[in-house]
Amino acid sequence: MKSLIALMMSLVLTGPVIAADRVQGVLDALRAEHGFPGASVAWTGPDGAVHVRTTGFADPEAALPMTAETRMLAASIGKSYVAATALALEADGQLDLDAPVSDLLGERAWFARLPNHDRLTLRHLLNHSGGLPDHVELPAFQGLFLSRGPDDPVPVPEDLIGLILDAPPLFPAGAGWAYSDTGYLLAGLVIEAAAGQPWGEVVRDRFLLPLGLTDTEPSDQRVLDRLATGFTSMAGPVMRTLDPEGRLIFHPGIEGAGGGFVTTATDLALWGRLLLSGRAMETEYLDAMLQGIDTGAPGRSYGLGVGIDRTGAEEVRGHGGWIPGYVGSLRYYPARDVAIAIQINSDVGMLGEQGAVDGIERAIHEEILKIVE
Repeated sequence: MKSLIALMMSLVLTGPVIAADRVQGVLDALRAEHGFPGASVAWTGPDGAVHVRTTGFADPEAALPMTAETRMLAASIGKSYVAATALALEADGQLDLDAPVSDLLGERAWFARLPNHDRLTLRHLLNHSGGLPDHVELPAFQGLFLSRGPDDPVPVPEDLIGLILDAPPLFPAGAGWAYSDTGYLLAGLVIEAAAGQPWGEVVRDRFLLPLGLTDTEPSDQRVLDRLATGFTSMAGPVMRTLDPEGRLIFHPGIEGAGGGFVTTATDLALWGRLLLSGRAMETEYLDAMLQGIDTGAPGRSYGLGVGIDRTGAEEVRGHGGWIPGYVGSLRYYPARDVAIAIQINSDVGMLGEQGAVDGIERAIHEEILKIVE
């Protein structure tokens, strides 16, 4: 009897570890199949415990392994921090998401040249219904991005917003949906005007420090501690994102409030579960965040800094991200109370209709959800 009890206890204690090692096997197999240098995966469920698995290298040329402490650029996943901060300021009476943006930015010399400037609200900016073009898609931005050397200053938000001035709106404000990083640059300026401090500091004070997200910070400088070397084919031949001195070859601050954070998969998973389950603030905010705009894709809507997908058997909330050299995703399954974060330090072969990242995400999610069940 004692030996049977001992065996049962052993199975209880080792079962979750063995199951999680299946994730390791899937992750290693995906790396072998797709050839990406490294990846980090973290998930957390109803018990709040965080599980992390990594594969490959943070820098293959230096044989530096990927670890749970390795950080990568979050890219557009960072929009969730900006939207949450706007909701927090509204709860404190410092902002009104439905007030005209002109109340806070209207005196700036360029403001009247914005498409839909007289009708824009902060809600329009956060859910991409403002009818604004996306400066990131313009040839002028792509030339600017590639032309900046390691010692050049980062463009300020007004420089990038200036790329869409005098352009016709895509549609009247509130009458459609079109993804726009430019809208989030404007949202950052609105937050700064309301709070009286840089938007990144507001995010830090409101969420990063109180929630213990110690591996997350604004990516506002070229040297970022524990940053994995990324690999990108954006400009043609595959390039490393870090130069021999360990500096990013582009200034990550160019992303600004459009998603500019560096983080770990662990912090992302923790943030996703807290934010997208309604636990990140004491005040009620989740219904407002999830009030989605139809994106035109069946079953998919976009709230405030979060996408909502109802195409499958259950709802999934979250956001994807890409910046040259780094791709990632953060998803939350509300019916299971499970958040899953994935970071990969390469965009080579990952993007577009034939890109591998969607299939990689599905394979990892399927294995993790089996474990949770």
